[in-house]
Amino acid sequence: MTTLPELTTAYAGGARVADVIAEIRAAVDPTDPVWISTVSEAALAERARSLDAAAPEERARRPLFGVPFAVKDNIDVAGLPTTAGCPAFAFVPGRSATAVQRLEDAGAVLVGKTNLDQFATGLVGTRSPYGIPTNPFGAAYIPGGSSSGSAVAVARGLVTFALGTDTAGSGRVPAAFTATVGIKPTHGLISTAGVLPACRSLDCVSIFARSVADARAVFEVAAGPDVHDAFSRRAPDRQLPPPPTFRFAVPLPEQQEFFGDVQARRTFETALERLASIGGYPVSVDLTPCFAAAELLYNGPFVAERTAAVGDFIDANPDAVLEVTRSIIASGRRYSAVDAFRAQYRIQELRAAVQAIFSDITLLAVPSTPTIYTRADIAAEPYACNARLGMYTNFVNLLDLCAIAIPSGWYDTGLPIGVTLIGPAFSDAALGHVATRFLNEDWCVHREGSLHDERFA
Repeated sequence: MTTLPELTTAYAGGARVADVIAEIRAAVDPTDPVWISTVSEAALAERARSLDAAAPEERARRPLFGVPFAVKDNIDVAGLPTTAGCPAFAFVPGRSATAVQRLEDAGAVLVGKTNLDQFATGLVGTRSPYGIPTNPFGAAYIPGGSSSGSAVAVARGLVTFALGTDTAGSGRVPAAFTATVGIKPTHGLISTAGVLPACRSLDCVSIFARSVADARAVFEVAAGPDVHDAFSRRAPDRQLPPPPTFRFAVPLPEQQEFFGDVQARRTFETALERLASIGGYPVSVDLTPCFAAAELLYNGPFVAERTAAVGDFIDANPDAVLEVTRSIIASGRRYSAVDAFRAQYRIQELRAAVQAIFSDITLLAVPSTPTIYTRADIAAEPYACNARLGMYTNFVNLLDLCAIAIPSGWYDTGLPIGVTLIGPAFSDAALGHVATRFLNEDWCVHREGSLHDERFA
């Protein structure tokens, strides 16, 4: 009983928040590598008592009343340490991030803070001294990162939704590997005040849930202008849903790379057929501008934003940081201010080219990832495998696009495969409408990890 509709029905029927949270708390093992820290039993009990005592009219004003959630541990929660996956970096903030506060004000109940690739640097979910969250669909496989713990917590039904962050795909790759929905909103729509920066000009707070409807409901609460965030933006007052028939872009055949993963390729083709069956008309487009933008993220001066965020700490505490994380963040020092300005000019050119792609289409459909890797694969090739996973995610934030990652099928091994719908800034609602139609609004992962929607079995 952890989806929003289930909880809403239960509370309307007289269920107590205390009982729901006690059930959730019993399933939460603080030593599980999903978690870095958890809210104490006493604090959870007090929160439940307060909500249970709320008058009916107050409950009605709280759209997330009694809903359990988790927060990636690079997002501040008052009174709980923020570690960003690095014990030596830990500090205890006195104020929660704006997004967290809005969710709690809406009645949501925080359960704990989740594991991540250290300093949100990675797409694999294995770069953490706190261990590796187990992929519930295959223990030998990676959970994806950097928001690994948040995605796994949702997939296992430990919480209804979780916050992650997304700079280069951290809110979409883990969604693909855990059969969850991952929203990467338009930059600035959800405040990043109280979020430890990775690349501050690109960072987004992401949302994981087990249905599009749940994820969108959380988004509606979390989004909104914030005077504490200089990058905050207001969405247009009115966002129209896409028409019953719509055009969607797909990469040119020669740009559809799966690194030999035949099943991933076939599942993507099936996803395109599914989009066509709900009114979409596919149009092949050249994604060269997208891939050129992605190249600037780690092989260009944009990586220096990571250096600006935590480089001084790493310089002072080199042994406290994982070698792979340290080397990536330190690489930003190779670039000059001249390099940075030239990259900004180049990104503006590429943004203009990509906006032209969206002039007569509703969205771009891409694989969420080209393939999936085992933990052993990542240990053997940590950099190369990570880079491949970001092929269809790295460019989105740089080009000021929004995206939603949704489940689309299965490997023979039982591992999930995902597709991502991408649109221009402020097309978040349109993407949500198409994603809902794609999944027939009945996709849900049960706590034991099975799926009650058999279309993709």
